[in-house]
Amino acid sequence: MKNALYLLIFTILISSCQTSNKIVSKRKDYSFLTDSLHIDKQLEKYKLPGFSLVVFENYEIVYSNQFGVKSTNSNEKLNENTAFSTASISKPITVLLCHILEEKGLINLDDPIDKYLKRWHLPKSKFTENNSPTWKQFFNHTAGTSQSGFEDHYEGEAIPTLKQSLLGQIPRYDKEIEFLFTPGTDWQYSGGGYVIIQMALEDTLNKSIAELAKEYIFLPLGLKNTTMAQPNEEGFLTNVALVHDNVGKVIKTGLPITPQVGASGMWSTPTDLAKLFIEMQNALRNKGNKVISNSIAKKMTEVTVLKNAVGGWGYGWQKSFGYNNYDWFSCNGSNTGVGGIVFGTMTDGNGFAILANGEKPNRIPVMSETLRKILTVMDWNKERPNEVVQEIPSDLKEKLIGVYDDFLYGQGIDTKIIEKNNRLYVESPILEHFKGKNDYELLLLKNGFFRIVDYPNLLKFDFSNGKISSVILTRDALKAEIKVVSKDK
Repeated sequence: MKNALYLLIFTILISSCQTSNKIVSKRKDYSFLTDSLHIDKQLEKYKLPGFSLVVFENYEIVYSNQFGVKSTNSNEKLNENTAFSTASISKPITVLLCHILEEKGLINLDDPIDKYLKRWHLPKSKFTENNSPTWKQFFNHTAGTSQSGFEDHYEGEAIPTLKQSLLGQIPRYDKEIEFLFTPGTDWQYSGGGYVIIQMALEDTLNKSIAELAKEYIFLPLGLKNTTMAQPNEEGFLTNVALVHDNVGKVIKTGLPITPQVGASGMWSTPTDLAKLFIEMQNALRNKGNKVISNSIAKKMTEVTVLKNAVGGWGYGWQKSFGYNNYDWFSCNGSNTGVGGIVFGTMTDGNGFAILANGEKPNRIPVMSETLRKILTVMDWNKERPNEVVQEIPSDLKEKLIGVYDDFLYGQGIDTKIIEKNNRLYVESPILEHFKGKNDYELLLLKNGFFRIVDYPNLLKFDFSNGKISSVILTRDALKAEIKVVSKDK
């Protein structure tokens, strides 16, 4: 963001600059995005029924386009107000709701969550005897609970209660949710943890999470096409995209019912998601925010865990990428037959929201290609602060070069350090997936840390017997030591 000078003496100058910027913004033609993205061709190639996209820049929505249909049964076209099941994009919204309620004095997020539960209580475990998990530990997946995700249900089926879900009386699980480690000592993605959050909210405030989200977030922000109500409940939306399988056929009724609402039950549009992200971005700069306070925005987007946390995680938001020298907060969601991604920069008010109503093989290639194109053609390239880079000594290069278990994101895939043209590069399948290239230079800074282009954490390597033995990831005030396994033959 280009900072304005907020001194009274320059009021007139600033005012004219802001007016000028608005005019430029309105005059700028973003049709180049349609020409660059080729969405229609991709929908045809991957047999994806529908795709909805919004791009925002400088805290304003600048591009919105919808491609394809709501349902292959009717071929009715998507429009800007067509809502999709957002899957796990629900999670940071649940966290936002909790922070707003805490700010209003209704709950305390540093409390053990079990004291807020009535219908059910946390199972006894050796891991929690002296360490009862707090709300915040469920937010960033460090509470230690199992149950990663859930199966959708449809009208006419028996819909499980939250208690049945936590007891494991649902498809995919045959036992009660359990603790896998001492809270705060590790990271494990847990949709079940968000079911516990939902139950604690509802038990404490005697309202459904859908009612609470509507009252404290959706209505105040004017998000008319967003709801946590389910298809079998009053208040569900009428303009919605149905879910499809990998051959483009509508799955059952096309309207998945998700009792685990806090984890994956929200429906929304890219436009509403963009509005919510812009509100968060405005809150971060403490200007123009209406519902989210600066304090909440900073708490939610700070990095709170690094080890095993897919590059970094905050309270609800993923903080795993450093594309174009920006710090991003993001979330992706994936339910059967539908999914999406939302990315926003911590400064300058840029980002995009994508939702699509097809299965993973149909939607992910289109989403990934669109993400890569947007990051390229929008020219969002933040200047890095001055940093002194030095040549990597040849003996250090020899120690670094090799094939390793993934030490960037902890996903157990091969990550390589190779030499090209006398420089070192990291080949990471995850970075390649999102950016479409595999030439991320490994830079040695004057202070002894390493930096990888488009990766947000600094690295410091330790060696044993001439090979990397561990790496210390550093981000803000956090550090995490990762044991590195060499896969060289």
